[in-house]
Amino acid sequence: MYKILTLNNISVAGLDRLPRDSYEVASEVSHPDAILLRSYKMHEMEIPPTVQAVGRAGAGVNNIPVADMTNKGIPVFNAPGANANAVKELVLAGALLAARNLGQAWRFATNLDGSDPEVSKMVESGKKDFVGFELPGRTMGVIGLGAIGVKVANACRALGMNVIGYDPTITVQSAWKLASEVEQALSVDDLLSKSDFVTFHVPLTDATADMINADRLKLMKPGSVLLNFARNGIINDQAAVEALDSGHLYAYVCDFPNNLLKGHPRVITLPHLGASTKEAEDNCAIMVADQVKDYLENGNITNSVNFPSINLPRNGGHRIAVVNSNVPNMVGQISTDLANEGLNILDMLNKSRDDVAVTLLDVDQKPSEQLIETLSSIEGVLSVRSLNGSTN
Repeated sequence: MYKILTLNNISVAGLDRLPRDSYEVASEVSHPDAILLRSYKMHEMEIPPTVQAVGRAGAGVNNIPVADMTNKGIPVFNAPGANANAVKELVLAGALLAARNLGQAWRFATNLDGSDPEVSKMVESGKKDFVGFELPGRTMGVIGLGAIGVKVANACRALGMNVIGYDPTITVQSAWKLASEVEQALSVDDLLSKSDFVTFHVPLTDATADMINADRLKLMKPGSVLLNFARNGIINDQAAVEALDSGHLYAYVCDFPNNLLKGHPRVITLPHLGASTKEAEDNCAIMVADQVKDYLENGNITNSVNFPSINLPRNGGHRIAVVNSNVPNMVGQISTDLANEGLNILDMLNKSRDDVAVTLLDVDQKPSEQLIETLSSIEGVLSVRSLNGSTN
């Protein structure tokens, strides 16, 4: 029986992917084999030694000590793209909110006081203060062309906008999905200078923190709009407010309220709604549950942020999964120990990523506990598991 510890409420659609006859899933469970979470901050958490995998039902993993998990031989899974449509729709909503001054107009209408004829008169006299502009013909700059950025870029093209994108690490898969009319920016600065709107779809890292600062805001076209539904910290809020106050920036729409932003007349802040749809929550939970399940039962790895992707179909035999430091002669030592035990390798796959390597082996006999201990004692080996399918 596999034991799964949940640190947040995980969609039932995802939990249903873990059969109850072989999985115990609870918010309080001793000796868990895996952890599922959403926004719970794990950095101060003591990780039980039994944990073999961590699954984040979402894209960002800033709340997980990934480096520590890597050192422990624990893959961290996420769900890239599962919430892409939800975020895309919110970005489009943000662009419309800014272009048509809808937040300010809504506040104005809400605060009208008087009889219906008086309110009607105030509406007619006040609406001139909220004249906006339309999206077709404007340029949307998209920084980050992963699953979300590609959807945003394509949707903006469908609305008649020009689109310019920047992502030096764009994948072949994303490039295939991107509309051919999307223009490539040479740099962040190049994109900023050409865009009427700029939207961000990158993780918060040392490289992206304060990506938009006072100097870069000066590069933006007068009257442009910032949209941040990615991560707090990518835009320097103080610099953005100063650009709004000077009139250089037209509007700032983001998913991360704070005291500096929430009362500003040219800022619209939303309470981190990017992935807050039932569909996105279901999709994220299903994706990450399937990935954790496949890893626990078969050793296969899909969408891990710290481990290599690896998939070895089960073709009979008994499976051994080894996680080790990516150093020379690991496969040789593993093979020698198997041969000494009299086990024949039916199939094998080895993949590495940075400092970590994973080896999956199907052998003709069930490995003994002594063999598992011998493999575990190899210098550099982080974990060894004998996998028999759906149950331990």
